[in-house]
Amino acid sequence: MEGNQKEPAVAVRDFQSVVEDDLKEFSRHFKAAMRVDHGLLNLVLQYFLRQKGKRIRPLLVLLTAKTCGGIRERSYRAAALVELLHTATLVHDDVVDKSEKRRGAFSINALWGNKVAVLLGDYFLSRGLLLALEHDDFDLLRVLSDAVKRMSEGELRQVQRARNMDIDEESYYRIISDKTASLLSACTRCGALSAGADDQSLKAMGEYGEQLGLAFQIRDDLFDFGTQEVGKPVGADLQKKLVTLPLIHALEVADPSERKRILRIIRRGKQSKESRQIILEFVESTGGLAYAQERMKDHVKAAQSLLEVFPDSEARRAMYALSHYVVSRKK
Repeated sequence: MEGNQKEPAVAVRDFQSVVEDDLKEFSRHFKAAMRVDHGLLNLVLQYFLRQKGKRIRPLLVLLTAKTCGGIRERSYRAAALVELLHTATLVHDDVVDKSEKRRGAFSINALWGNKVAVLLGDYFLSRGLLLALEHDDFDLLRVLSDAVKRMSEGELRQVQRARNMDIDEESYYRIISDKTASLLSACTRCGALSAGADDQSLKAMGEYGEQLGLAFQIRDDLFDFGTQEVGKPVGADLQKKLVTLPLIHALEVADPSERKRILRIIRRGKQSKESRQIILEFVESTGGLAYAQERMKDHVKAAQSLLEVFPDSEARRAMYALSHYVVSRKK
């Protein structure tokens, strides 16, 4: 079984190469969807399109389609729909978070202001809706609309929990399932639908994306505790009073007096370098980091086991490698 093999470090190119030509075709579809005859909008769009990301989500759509029977014209539209939705959320997130940089370049809101950024995000959403409607892709639209709903609910639930400092592991999982895993699950479901997959394959791929998304978010949360050298500042989540899995577990196993002391520090907000270090050391010494890492690996194993219902293929092996990449990535 693939899950019993010891995996080497995985880079994006290790699974991207399987659909390299298809990604080029996707890029043509995506750029065509972005072609407009409007001065300011075209200027902003061209700037945004020059920012090269890993494009994990369209890649996931295409790998899923290939695993489920083959990439079709509809698969490229599904990948474009997912990327339009994801791009809209990124632009809106930068406004909410007052972020000045995105992928090492200035964000849209930093260069053109919040109004232009919000309108650009709205444009991406509407362009995705029209793309689906133009081709009667109602099943894809239904999947992605549900993902948007879940993402919004997850973010709002997180805001509420951060204000109340009231979160446990069950609540945490509900939040990350909605705000992160929902979109990756939508990617795999859309990929499977675009390839004409049967109900069993559709269900397995949807759950694969969900498990992958949970692992992806836990890895992001571990970055906040300095487990890797990344662009995200250590303690950024703590500054926002976001209590994530490593800290949740640490607080659960700590003695009551230590728990109260740490919660007092977090509630202050805007911690000093010294107070952040106290929290980081507390989480490590109580096993919070190790616990979160184990849960992350459990989700990856669950995702990999779901691939076993599909025949062995280059695409399935690439999806297996992608799941391993999620837990080993550096950013």
